[in-house]
Amino acid sequence: MSTIIDTFVAPPCHDEIDILYQDEHLLLINKPSGLLSLSGKNPQNLDSVHHRLVKKFPGCTLVHRLDFGTSGLMVIARNKVINAALCQQFSQRVVTKIYSALLCGHLDNDEGMIDAAIAKDPALFPLMSICGVHGKPARSRYRVIERMNREQEDGTFLALTRVALIPETGRTHQLRIHCQQLGHPILGCDLYGGLLLPGTEQTPRLMLHASELDFVHPVSGERVCARHTPPF
Repeated sequence: MSTIIDTFVAPPCHDEIDILYQDEHLLLINKPSGLLSLSGKNPQNLDSVHHRLVKKFPGCTLVHRLDFGTSGLMVIARNKVINAALCQQFSQRVVTKIYSALLCGHLDNDEGMIDAAIAKDPALFPLMSICGVHGKPARSRYRVIERMNREQEDGTFLALTRVALIPETGRTHQLRIHCQQLGHPILGCDLYGGLLLPGTEQTPRLMLHASELDFVHPVSGERVCARHTPPF
């Protein structure tokens, strides 16, 4: 069996975490792109959402994660009881998550579903792979918001599509690999083809942002409908 060797070292992230809402039970934050959700095993990867927040909010724990390059909405539990209650909502799929993304090229259809099982392969780490035999079921819906042609510095135009992505499952790298499977990788995605097309090589970040997060507050019972505009 292959052993996974993680050599990734995150560059310094100078952007702050925006705390959008807080009470004695939970935090709602906007995570910057380029910040780990949880500190890595490598001592050089200590900086993370959890590492920063636990200094100010002792006892806080992550309920879910966003990829290193993904920005946007996260809910943070301030104690173990709230963590358990929120984790149950995520596992029962009563939490609604919608992401905003820029995809390479123009999509033919205005909406659709990507249904493709995803598997881990230690030999390919950190990449995931589409595998109908060994993979776990994974489904993502997409909806086109806008098709555009963005002018580059050299005067050429880069065809892009702004989409809303709705994951129905929560596999690692799901949206990134599903968009690649669709034939339109997320702009700036270094792992799944988002830096390969002419004009995409210098994209400064992964163009993926958690823009909507809906869940039930574990104490008040009220529905929380968080929205955050993507910075791209």
